[in-house]
Amino acid sequence: MVHKFDFLVIGSGIAGMSFALKVADKGSVGIICKTKLEDANTYYAQGGIASVSAPMDDFQKHIKDTLIAGDNLCDPKVVEKVVKEAPQQINELIKWGVEFDKDATGNFNLHKEGGHSEHRILHHKDATGAEIQKSLIKKIQNHPNIRVFNYHFAIEILTQHHLGSKITKYSPDIECYGAYVLNQRTRNIHTFLSKITLMATGGIGSIYQMTTNPLVATGDGIAMVYRAKGLVKDMEFVQFHPTALHNTKERPSFLITEALRGYGGILKTKDGKEFMQKYDERRSLAPRDIVARAIDSEMKNRGDDYVYLDIRNKDPKETKEQYPTIYEKCLREGIDITKDYIPVVPAAHYLCGGIVVDQDGKTSINRLYAAGECSRTGLHGANRLASNSLIEAIVYADAASKHSLEELSKEPSKYTIKQNIPPWNEEGTSLPEEMVLITQSVKEVGLIMSNYVGIVRSNLRLKRAKDRLEILYSETEHLFSRSIVSKDICELRNIICCSYLVIKQAMERKESRGLHFTIDYPEKNDLS
Repeated sequence: MVHKFDFLVIGSGIAGMSFALKVADKGSVGIICKTKLEDANTYYAQGGIASVSAPMDDFQKHIKDTLIAGDNLCDPKVVEKVVKEAPQQINELIKWGVEFDKDATGNFNLHKEGGHSEHRILHHKDATGAEIQKSLIKKIQNHPNIRVFNYHFAIEILTQHHLGSKITKYSPDIECYGAYVLNQRTRNIHTFLSKITLMATGGIGSIYQMTTNPLVATGDGIAMVYRAKGLVKDMEFVQFHPTALHNTKERPSFLITEALRGYGGILKTKDGKEFMQKYDERRSLAPRDIVARAIDSEMKNRGDDYVYLDIRNKDPKETKEQYPTIYEKCLREGIDITKDYIPVVPAAHYLCGGIVVDQDGKTSINRLYAAGECSRTGLHGANRLASNSLIEAIVYADAASKHSLEELSKEPSKYTIKQNIPPWNEEGTSLPEEMVLITQSVKEVGLIMSNYVGIVRSNLRLKRAKDRLEILYSETEHLFSRSIVSKDICELRNIICCSYLVIKQAMERKESRGLHFTIDYPEKNDLS
């Protein structure tokens, strides 16, 4: 079956849905959703969205905080763009029905998080992402020009390669015509054709054993673009959230928002002693890379499995009102956060690199845009400042929508829907004999990445990870070539591809900077 749209959106978080809403009045939109609309990284974002909103704050402060957190690798022009356009995008979210918490005077009740010099985090209790996601879903479902394809999985983007061209390396002439998409319920593979495609598939958290991401975060968009010879950069900068709830039986890990430290939470070792003063003068409010490495160091030096976050000094009633999701979750685990320490560990949380885009959200592949966590805009540099991700996603979705609409209007003949695309070829394939081959390989990748490519790295660990991964790659490609396509085999391919890119680009960076720390090159190389 062939589906044709003016705009094809792959992914259903804030980037994909806001882009769809911004272009839907001008053309037809198809949204490819791996499971259902709610199952995206956006939904699980607790802390909030950063934007200058208070009289004592200003753009220059937000810009400076972002640049400092990014460890001198941010693109200053991109930082300025996102920070200055943020208030306008916040207003649009509010128009779409998003409700941010306000104080008794009617002003925004702003949080402060690690790395921020002012209170500038807009939030909805401790479930900001869910509030945004639900509001956008309502708008999406009521728009006549938008069609959502739940339980559909994008296998590959369509380029000249599928028309017989031998594309073996990056070329500025590569074009995207849509995607091959698996209907998971019927097992049929459909061809989706479009004038413009937006990649908004989120992050790569599932390549690690411990992650705060939903398990659909398997780096699908990044892997598809890399296989299509698009540019991918800064994959070594994987942010580990310092405080995930310690629970070895649960995957993904439950996030304990950074806002709790802005609220007054203090990190302590298992014997109840503070330790962050040894690592940074900002203590528990230092940027995430510093806090995560400090926790990792304390755990390894002491032989502990976790540290504590202590908010017992705060008013219990206020804690319950401001953080109801965390309070109720911990209570179900036998922890009353108003009386007990919260056991926490770092977990893979956010990717600062990804598909390279310019300030219009354009990738290196023509007719293909990217926004959200799968993209590399240059905002985050070597380390993302807390709560900058949601605002980056909607600012770049806005940029991509404006640019693509302008391009379609200016040169409509250049963006016609491609004809004569062949259907997906499954000749000679069959169902995999043993599903355990796939599930076991997924577990192996998680162990390799967690043990060798985590918060602290070394040449030896990275080489061992690369060697192990090459074996899994060969086995998986052989299995894929003879198997009927399934979501499971495709996700495994994508997990291996993204893991390889993290390892490869980590090996290429001969220094320690931001989220990438290696014991072989502990100093920064400011000439890099």
